[in-house]
Amino acid sequence: MDRPTALIPRHYVAIGGHGPEDVVADARGRVLAGVEDGRILRIDGLADPRSARVEVLAETGGRPLGLELLPDEALLVCDAERGLLRVDLADGTVRVVADEVEGERLRFASNVVALSDGSVYFTVSSRRYPLDQWIGDIVEHTGTGRLLRLAPGDDTPEVLLEGLQFANGVAASGDESFLVVAETGARRLTRFWLDGPLAGRAEHFAENLPGMPDNIWRGGPDGPIWVSLAGPRVPPLDLLHRAAPPVRRAAARVAVRAPYRPTGSIGVLAVDDTGEVVHHLARNRSRFRMVTSVCEASGHLVLGSLWERGIALCEPPAVK
Repeated sequence: MDRPTALIPRHYVAIGGHGPEDVVADARGRVLAGVEDGRILRIDGLADPRSARVEVLAETGGRPLGLELLPDEALLVCDAERGLLRVDLADGTVRVVADEVEGERLRFASNVVALSDGSVYFTVSSRRYPLDQWIGDIVEHTGTGRLLRLAPGDDTPEVLLEGLQFANGVAASGDESFLVVAETGARRLTRFWLDGPLAGRAEHFAENLPGMPDNIWRGGPDGPIWVSLAGPRVPPLDLLHRAAPPVRRAAARVAVRAPYRPTGSIGVLAVDDTGEVVHHLARNRSRFRMVTSVCEASGHLVLGSLWERGIALCEPPAVK
């Protein structure tokens, strides 16, 4: 992988809430995010960040994570506590779309994408650890992440993939022939084929990433897939993942009790539909920490974070 270019936050926009874990942009350059207290926020006016405005669109009653805008002025929300939700952006009405999978309560839904045929695909990061103990799953390397599908008009999710290492962001290829899923705990992107001779099969799409991939976002079929890197590679963690399960479980028990503070190393990637990295931006000493999402809006590269109380606006990379 080529040497990264600088990722420099130019503006910080406080949003009045903690942990905008996922950021997505609408066609008008406004950014939506969910925060820790359950609110869904919309940030407008980012062309001039000093006058940005924050509006509350809805309250989920849980902890919103991944978001997906729909063509009919609605928003799909992966809520870590309540499951997969649908929010009417006109009046703020919240409806539960799915809260159970194969008789098991759906928890830690992470990221979601809707395709043009009305089907919805979403991830579950862990079946063993809740959101507030996410680091336990990363350390134990449980492999309990899932990729799920909801057929149009259905309310019963189908399990497509199991055994994923902290399944996180999900996006579709430009022609919707496959999905790309981020496996945070394995530092890789996985491809799941939807059409063609390999339909229903999974394969590695991009491996040995320079950090842990989190949410991923695509602004349109002709653009790249943007991948946020929530943390740098940690070589001791790579070694631990090769240890016996009892050793990993013991380490996870310690990790969930220890205070966590992210490093100042941040980064994002952009990959094309062949898995080729077309942009790699990074910074080693950033005051904005733990980049868990990235999107493009109003001429900025917008960063979200599970850790921060706002979003960061960066200069987008030059088009290659």
